[in-house]
Amino acid sequence: RSIPGVPAAIVRRSASPIWATLNSSTGSSSTRMNASCARASRCASAPEPCGGQELVPNDATSRNARADSDGAKNDRENLFLETLKDIYHAERQILRKLPKMAKNANSKDLSDAFTTHKEETEGQIERLEQIFEMLGKRAHGKTCEAMKGILEESDEVIEDFGDSEALDAGLLAAAQTVEHYEISRYGAMKAWAKQLGMRDAEKLLVETLKEE
Repeated sequence: RSIPGVPAAIVRRSASPIWATLNSSTGSSSTRMNASCARASRCASAPEPCGGQELVPNDATSRNARADSDGAKNDRENLFLETLKDIYHAERQILRKLPKMAKNANSKDLSDAFTTHKEETEGQIERLEQIFEMLGKRAHGKTCEAMKGILEESDEVIEDFGDSEALDAGLLAAAQTVEHYEISRYGAMKAWAKQLGMRDAEKLLVETLKEE
């Protein structure tokens, strides 16, 4: 038979058994898909999952999750406190060393810079003591081996180049190393304070970072 506007080859092909089978298969697939969609819709609206038991965390699972969360927070708080002790000891070492560096510097400008830094260090120590108080802890440090080594190098510079024009360059390099250590420590602590919700401590650390 012919259909106006449709080539005869297409008409013949649509009437062949193969196309009939494909159409039948497509119709069956469509029927099965519609049935699956309907079942999925019922499952989505059902109070319990279809074909299986509802997965509800039991009390033990919830307690374990809370314990893991609390444990992680306690670890971060301990890390913050230990780093606070470290930088507190470091700052007190710096405070003792700066007058010697100022005295030995050949340049008045460099000597004045060390004196100014000493005053800033005193304020930074006071802020650290405030953070200890916020945590309900006594302000005390633990030996900061890193700063101890850095400051020993400044002593070596004074001893080795005390009579040289290179002295100031060596002292300035030592001071920059001190600054870099302080910045890395205060930067990390500021980030941790923010994560732990210690807003007041974070503000104090930001003030110190502005001076570094």
